[in-house]
Amino acid sequence: MAQAVIDIDSMEQKIDPIEERPSLVIGEPGLHGVTEAVARPIEWKPPLGWYIALGISLCMLGLFGISVTWLLLNGVGIWGNNNPVAWGWPIVNFVFWVGIGHAGTLISAVLFLFRQQWRTSINRAAEAMTIFAVMCALVFPAIHTGRPWLDYWMMPLPNEMGIYPQFRSPLMWDVFAVSVYFTISLIFWYIGLIPDLATMRDRTKQKLRRLMYGTLALGWRGSGRHWLHYERAYLLLAGLATPLVLSVHSVVSFDFAVSNLPGWHTTIFPPYFVAGAIFSGMAMVITLMVICRVAFKLKHIITMLHFDRMAKLILFTGSIVGFAYSIEFFVAWYSGNPYEQFAFINRAFGSYAWAYWIMLSCNLLSPQVFWFKRARTSIPILFAISIVVNIGMWFERFVIVVTSLHADFLPSSWGYFSPTLWDISTLIGSFGLFFTLFCLFVRYFPMVAMAELKGVLPEARVHVDVTAVQPAVVSEENVPAKTDDSGKEVYGLLAEFDDPEQLLRASHMVREANYTRWDAHSPFPVHGLERIMGLRKSRVPWLVLVMGLSGAVAGMLLQWWVSSIAYPLVIAGKPLFSWPAFVPIMFECGVLGGGLGALLGFLLFSRLPEHYHPLFNSKRFERMSDDKFFLSIEAQDPKFKREKTEKLLWSTGAANVESITA
Repeated sequence: MAQAVIDIDSMEQKIDPIEERPSLVIGEPGLHGVTEAVARPIEWKPPLGWYIALGISLCMLGLFGISVTWLLLNGVGIWGNNNPVAWGWPIVNFVFWVGIGHAGTLISAVLFLFRQQWRTSINRAAEAMTIFAVMCALVFPAIHTGRPWLDYWMMPLPNEMGIYPQFRSPLMWDVFAVSVYFTISLIFWYIGLIPDLATMRDRTKQKLRRLMYGTLALGWRGSGRHWLHYERAYLLLAGLATPLVLSVHSVVSFDFAVSNLPGWHTTIFPPYFVAGAIFSGMAMVITLMVICRVAFKLKHIITMLHFDRMAKLILFTGSIVGFAYSIEFFVAWYSGNPYEQFAFINRAFGSYAWAYWIMLSCNLLSPQVFWFKRARTSIPILFAISIVVNIGMWFERFVIVVTSLHADFLPSSWGYFSPTLWDISTLIGSFGLFFTLFCLFVRYFPMVAMAELKGVLPEARVHVDVTAVQPAVVSEENVPAKTDDSGKEVYGLLAEFDDPEQLLRASHMVREANYTRWDAHSPFPVHGLERIMGLRKSRVPWLVLVMGLSGAVAGMLLQWWVSSIAYPLVIAGKPLFSWPAFVPIMFECGVLGGGLGALLGFLLFSRLPEHYHPLFNSKRFERMSDDKFFLSIEAQDPKFKREKTEKLLWSTGAANVESITA
């Protein structure tokens, strides 16, 4: 069968503008067309721009390595941190990168729960961006401690000094929150990637790549049973990640909000930080997607509709951030606290007024252009505003950290923070780490979720009334003469179909014929197939519930043991077991247990990994992860009789039926 070849350049000339035809995918590429478009950046030689971008990123990464090495050799004195600004650029950069990582979970989890199908073209890249941003963020607390080789002291491990972490501290909550967020994001990203890794495994001709993709795909066969547990695990992970994305930056804000320092001690910080994180993260998604859309010719998949929706989210969250700016001044005035009032007046008109007004103009004024649709659908404007927003969000973190510290309660202890060359080089180097990882990601992994995108195409809409399907009439005239005289043991028979409706009809006919050892295989989940196959509800939710509760209980017991037995320390007259202060870590441990339960349940009940299966012996089965649908019946089925079963499969309207050797 000839494979379709898409000419993107000629197709784009026929695409209607967004005003006339808003669509998730334009040009109607079909299932195979989506596979070709997404696999092209991986299989073809990358453009010159990719090599240039990777080269620049590697140079910046090298600068990062030099900066960190020099830091380890000489200590944190090479930075501009001083008294009273002990928290300088490292913490500013940490909060900035954690915020960047929020858009990925928002697009993947929150929009998934709200059934926003437009996320399907951008969620994979956003998830990868989340992981890479959190990796950049985690570097800064590690090196900020001054002796990162002793970071294991932060773990609740028995030691000869009898000192344990203080779980009442928001800094300790932060360690758990960001670490759990990274772990759950990684699991969420990987589970969603498995069907697409199977597609690349089936397409690639290079042995090394086939080994790599095959290993990571875990033997995925697009089975009805696989899709049943996959969808349940993915939904549960989205449900776990949604409160997690709200809690992580809230916990980060507690690093500031629980202090008594003017400018920090405010209850508005948690929602303010969360909105700002989504604001900056969405801007970074636009920056990356604009580049990928042009560089890899994905204009028909990453459409102007996606940018229009993301621009609206930037406008919405930017308005929340601007509202928070005004509320901060109102609260400072309304409180009557002279120290609080001075802190905010000093921000606007003091030594760092230049940073404050850069922040205000970038974050509050620049997104206002998105009130106009012409701006939301203009690539140059989108790209420029996304960069301006992230500049403004970095300055927001700078203003919060530095301006609140440099003018303390006593004028005699006031100081001015000036970054050193090593501060600047470390920040630049962190961008090198981020862009190096992202360049490698788009080169070796599908940047668009193919299976999810195929599931929203018109070809995926199935309308079959199985009650109207007539039982199979098996006769000799509709059976070609096909025999297998190789003498090898037969695993079973494999039937190929062109669309999901044929697969559903065939599955109904096979079940009506009382076969029990059979399975259906598809490139995306065909809803209703599990009922026809008679599959039980997935047991993944029960495992997630048990492991989630176990994680929460373990987190609470750990904190009780440390605070009440191993390291009893009275703080502000509070009881040793101050359980309200232990709730954040208990919640994080519960989410971690639930996420690991979703991964374990998906693998356990899907019987993965299974790197060898007889179906992989079929060359035609490689199209399963692309655009074909298959039904397999095992020879061990009590009803299986070679000739009769083959006649049944041909009678279902199969395009091909073949014998599979074991």
